[in-house]
Amino acid sequence: MAIKTYLLVCGGAECKNAHGTELYQSLQKEIANQGVQAETQVVRTGCFGLCAQGPIVKVLPDGTLYANVKPGDAREIVVEHIAKGQPVQRLLYNPAKSQETIRLAEPTGYHKQFRIVLRNCGVIDPEKIEDYIARDGYAALAKVLTEMTPDRVVEELRKSGLRGRGGAGFPTWLKWKFTKDAASEEKYVVCNADEGDPGAYMDRSTVEGDPHSILEAMTIAGWTVGAQRGVVYIRAEYPLAIAHLETALKQSREYGLLGKNILGTGFDFDIEIRLGAGAFVCGEETALLASAMGERGMPIPRPPFPAVSGLWQKPTVINNVETYANIPVIMLRGGDWFAKVGTPKSPGTKVFALTGKINNSGLIEVPMGTTLREIIYDIGGGIRGGKKFKAVQTGGPSGGVITAADLNTPIDYEHLQALGSIMGSGGMIVMDEDDCMVDVARFYQEFCVDESCGKCAPCRIGTRTLLNLLEQITVGKGTMEDLAKIKEVGTAMQKAALCGLGQTAPNPVLSTMTYFADEYEAHIRDHRCPAGKCKALVTYTIDPEKCIGCTLCARRCPVNTIRGERQKPHVIIQDNCIKCGECLHACKFGAVSRK
Repeated sequence: MAIKTYLLVCGGAECKNAHGTELYQSLQKEIANQGVQAETQVVRTGCFGLCAQGPIVKVLPDGTLYANVKPGDAREIVVEHIAKGQPVQRLLYNPAKSQETIRLAEPTGYHKQFRIVLRNCGVIDPEKIEDYIARDGYAALAKVLTEMTPDRVVEELRKSGLRGRGGAGFPTWLKWKFTKDAASEEKYVVCNADEGDPGAYMDRSTVEGDPHSILEAMTIAGWTVGAQRGVVYIRAEYPLAIAHLETALKQSREYGLLGKNILGTGFDFDIEIRLGAGAFVCGEETALLASAMGERGMPIPRPPFPAVSGLWQKPTVINNVETYANIPVIMLRGGDWFAKVGTPKSPGTKVFALTGKINNSGLIEVPMGTTLREIIYDIGGGIRGGKKFKAVQTGGPSGGVITAADLNTPIDYEHLQALGSIMGSGGMIVMDEDDCMVDVARFYQEFCVDESCGKCAPCRIGTRTLLNLLEQITVGKGTMEDLAKIKEVGTAMQKAALCGLGQTAPNPVLSTMTYFADEYEAHIRDHRCPAGKCKALVTYTIDPEKCIGCTLCARRCPVNTIRGERQKPHVIIQDNCIKCGECLHACKFGAVSRK
């Protein structure tokens, strides 16, 4: 009997951590129990992108989408939906909480997206090469090897306008051309899957959900530039992605799509995996290459660039996961088609990990030129809890904040740079009125201090100096002279640091100082944190007119610093208060306030 119904279960890391594996197993068990296994198949896919609503289950062919599904819901789905044809209303993905069935193409978070990189994520089983081939997988490789020349591949990339999605936005065609034209009998192709931005998981999800697209693209790159070996450098903290890569490599070799004499064309190319230890600096290409060779991951001055002298001092093409994932589509549909998506200077799409104070956090892919307002409100569903939007951080520790005044800014390389931020790899953290921008800057600077390799003085000393100054400000010991010092040190780092980590580390600090100068001044002059985030500058008080003396706050106080008799107003002894906020959370009458 032919399969009539497919249950697509998200197997991405976020859903897996939310008992997605148990859900997958429960669905299989219930299908067997109900005797419908001959006509129903459960498929574990990659990330759907709806991470805030996971685990996700999609039913095909009707397209019903279920959210927040638990293993215990499996029986109801199978009995009611599969056996009786009645969707389970309470499980429907529906941000508006209506009873309308929501399909994958329609829910908030999808309707303004355009999927190229994520085209197969949430659709295919990433551990089955047959699923990838069924969706034109390896057709681009076959076309390149049998119908195109290396020069034509480079030309299609040039026409596409594809720019590196790792942050810098360097033209991909030019990088490939430099490597192709370099005189050497030995060349390499490297994939940077060492994603290190806080809150970013774009590359991880792509590899987990569609590993063959990366392998196919790297093989195309190898043939184009004249390389026979490729390396995927991926952080060891991504076990699921690594497992799917290993499976994909094995399957590709078995199908003659990797290894010796690929597709009978005489072209030899193979790929190996190198594990990184999660150092943020290894996102910089020269540091990554050093680590891949077994050396300490530290950047080196350029030139020479990797295209001339990279892995083992040989010409090397190095791109990140997202850049490679675009390649097969460009080769099949043509550079002109790709160039029509996005903007003239920034063609194509961009994948973002939308996180923070947002209703619909998750993985999104939008055409370049989509505005921040569309991403945050139309796709992200607005700010969680009805709070007021304050800022969005793009580019992670290397980026800057963008305020409400610039929400209509189109997302592309040039516009973000003009605002003092960068595209980066695609992290996008949304902040609301409860976030302190001084503390945000301190957090990112602390991250950069921890992740600096220490090789150059501007980064090694500069990051620590900025962090010390910010810590003084957050505890009310800063001065206005400190702000001038921060700008001086930050500017020097931008000009003198060896690599992108040190050059961009001041960006979050300088950006928040530009747009939220009043918050810095409040911390320094008024010894007050307007957002109530910096503990040393927060004061909790009890309004005697609202306090009924229930003693709940006193009983919750961990240091016994709240005094008062039962049924009489209480008072907080400020000298002993540790600013934990337990009293605020305990009070049911609004008597406790934070200033």
